[in-house]
Amino acid sequence: MKRRNFIGIAAASTVLAPLMAKGNGNAFINDSLFKEDSSSIKDIQIPHDMDLIYPAPLKKGSVIAVTAPASPTNLWEIHNGINFFQQMGCKIISGKSVNVRQYKYKYFSASDDDRAKEFMGYIQDKSVDCILCARGGYGSMRILPLLDFEVIRQNPKIIIGFSDITILINSILKKSGVVTFHGAVASSYFQQQSVEIIKKLIFTNQKFIPIKITFPTVQTLASGVAEGRLVGGNLTMLISTLGTPYEIETKGKILLIEEVQEEPYKIDKMLSHLWLAGKLQEAAGIVVGYIQNIDAKRNFFPDYSFTIREVIESRIKPLGIPAMIGLPFGHFDNKLLLPLGAKAELNASMKTLTLLEPGTKLITN
Repeated sequence: MKRRNFIGIAAASTVLAPLMAKGNGNAFINDSLFKEDSSSIKDIQIPHDMDLIYPAPLKKGSVIAVTAPASPTNLWEIHNGINFFQQMGCKIISGKSVNVRQYKYKYFSASDDDRAKEFMGYIQDKSVDCILCARGGYGSMRILPLLDFEVIRQNPKIIIGFSDITILINSILKKSGVVTFHGAVASSYFQQQSVEIIKKLIFTNQKFIPIKITFPTVQTLASGVAEGRLVGGNLTMLISTLGTPYEIETKGKILLIEEVQEEPYKIDKMLSHLWLAGKLQEAAGIVVGYIQNIDAKRNFFPDYSFTIREVIESRIKPLGIPAMIGLPFGHFDNKLLLPLGAKAELNASMKTLTLLEPGTKLITN
């Protein structure tokens, strides 16, 4: 994954003052693309669906903690996320990993130990309802051994991120059994699609109606219908889990795959790695995100390479399982929020993904 340059910190003062301010409620915009249908503590494994834990949804007054478990950021870069949740009536707090730029840690926001402690601190803080990762970059995998997954299980809350955060949210799902969310980080743009699906999935909804999602860029790779729980995210990070205690589990699951600015041969290598590990074949279905320049021909001595689309088709079509490509999640400005661990139906023939659960549950006594 190639990472963008960081935005200068000089403008941070423009958003620092209102950081803790209470936002005003804001109506969501209807989107025609969304259609509603009637061993050790740290190494625990969650073997059954009944063991999954769904965090409580957000409401006005909920507290959102912004932390940077990977690369550094600044308050200016994350002002879109701050503004959005404030407009929804939430309160925002942010940690040292966001507020203080520690240049000695280069491409990390802080030391491994400090990033893990800040994350776990927000997990254990009863006043925090949601942990919104500030951005991706690189570094989430380094803090995994420092997390206490049993404590995370005992303190379920909404955790959101994508890109490098893929390895964090999938590991929490696997090790803690807590449903997590693949979606916009604080530095993302919160546009119409983002807003609509965030409202439906993580804000209080007394009666959830399954959400059928389609998009103009979606194309069928292999027809058919599959139902399963969502897992996955950034391809590079999925590959990084193989052979580790955090290895992605795809059997009977709907596997999400997205990537950005990688050469076709690298996409080929990573998909082949997943195939060799049996991860593609075991999935009930596969959904590939929107990829820029998917049909571009690239130089590759002594001629041209395959296009990214051709690479993906060659690795996924022969599997004979339902699969489609072009759904707007991952490195896409107006990205979807998708609950990892929640049930979904993939209808590759009709080019739809239907979320059968919101990923949150109201706690009633």
